[in-house]
Amino acid sequence: MQDTAISARRDIADMRLVRGFSYVGGKWVAASDGATLAVTDPATGDTLGDVASLTAEDSAAAVDAAQAAFAAWSYLLPQERSAILRRWFDLMMAHRDDLALIMTLEQGKPLSEARGEIDYAASFVEFYAEEAKRPNIEGVTSHLHDAEVELWLEPVGVAALITPWNFPAAMLTRKAAAALAAGCTVVAHPAHETPYCALALAELAERAGFPPGVFNVVTGRATTVVPPWTDDARVRALSFTGSTEVGRLLYRASADTVKRLVMELGGHAPVIVFKNSDLDHAVAETIKAKFATSGQDCLGANRIYVERPVYDAFCEKFIAATKALTIGHGIDDPDIGPLMNQKAVAKQAEHVADALEKGATLACGGKVDALGPLFYQPTVLTDVPDSAAIMREETFGPVAPITPFDTEDEVIARANATEYGLVAYVHSHDPRRIYRVSRALQFGMVAVNRTKVTGAPIPFGGTKQSGLGREGARRGMEEFMEIKYVCRDWA
Repeated sequence: MQDTAISARRDIADMRLVRGFSYVGGKWVAASDGATLAVTDPATGDTLGDVASLTAEDSAAAVDAAQAAFAAWSYLLPQERSAILRRWFDLMMAHRDDLALIMTLEQGKPLSEARGEIDYAASFVEFYAEEAKRPNIEGVTSHLHDAEVELWLEPVGVAALITPWNFPAAMLTRKAAAALAAGCTVVAHPAHETPYCALALAELAERAGFPPGVFNVVTGRATTVVPPWTDDARVRALSFTGSTEVGRLLYRASADTVKRLVMELGGHAPVIVFKNSDLDHAVAETIKAKFATSGQDCLGANRIYVERPVYDAFCEKFIAATKALTIGHGIDDPDIGPLMNQKAVAKQAEHVADALEKGATLACGGKVDALGPLFYQPTVLTDVPDSAAIMREETFGPVAPITPFDTEDEVIARANATEYGLVAYVHSHDPRRIYRVSRALQFGMVAVNRTKVTGAPIPFGGTKQSGLGREGARRGMEEFMEIKYVCRDWA
């Protein structure tokens, strides 16, 4: 399954990282019926290779392996789990360039962004290697005579992880490192478009010394792989990153077994630029917020509101900066790579056409680039009305809609008028306004005068229909733990 384009590359130093089989119970396994899935390079359309497409029975067997490994893994000393996680981190950093190249080939993102994601992914493993040592028994003042009261944090059991194609390494480690540090065992399903990153991480996990069955990666179609997990009562937690639509389906499917759910779902991030902000800085940060990962980011800026006195100046600067962005194959490290599939391209075209029909102006871009069918030009729309679909739906691509506003109350109401609540971006130099607006915005995260806010030590997540629970920080590990109350009488 590895005798195609990706295995023929001379620039991957360690070809053992390129795996075409799933990793279950400490073994590399093919599908029981021999089925495979082709993985393509979105920049060229070339087939990189084939990976195993496991059956529902194969997927259930992964839960068997994780359940069998759970008792021994959960009873290890926290320091022992920590040491294995630390070795996994060290191996990720040692193979950073290979991991980034594999990511760029299957996902399409620029190589420098891929390297940044590997660093980001590894940071979760490093963080939870340390955090694994810290869940302590908590003493509570007893309310009963002659009784001692304690609270114990214990792992929930087998955790199922479902990860997306836009951040194929970081979304896996953010979930898996937390669950593993807590003492859970893991069954993970990477998106079928980008399985090679997860399989490479499984290879490194094996080298790090995870016992068989502790960390399992099951490749194939989600509609086949996932239902055995949602139906199985032994799977006690399910963590998913993806669309709100799919999140709702998983929520319903997990109801009968009452699983612990952690969901990072869709976003519809507003950028609010007030007139007293540093305009050049606001433009530069908004370019980052809009066009990173070619706009295929749940944190991506989807609606840009600019106070009217500086609206024209902002638009002029933003359009110029957008026109300066480069497009190309991720290997060449451009600013903008290909979109993941034709469906994503079609959505950009639909949103642009709808906005123009409703009165917006096309300032630049607005079409598929000559480089190939999945390259959509970075696009700016100005004077976009709130009735346009792009102001109500997640775009997930390189189209930036800009619209003016007049008052603080008005823009807060417009920004909050969405079912999503993941992140909002605010640009202002007025401390009182920053406080008021940050409090009023109905989002789980607010970035002020900057774009990058995420990292291993912070609790990542949204409000409303952007998700449940938090990932990262100590709270990310506690999502995979139960509190056991022990009341003890020595008599």
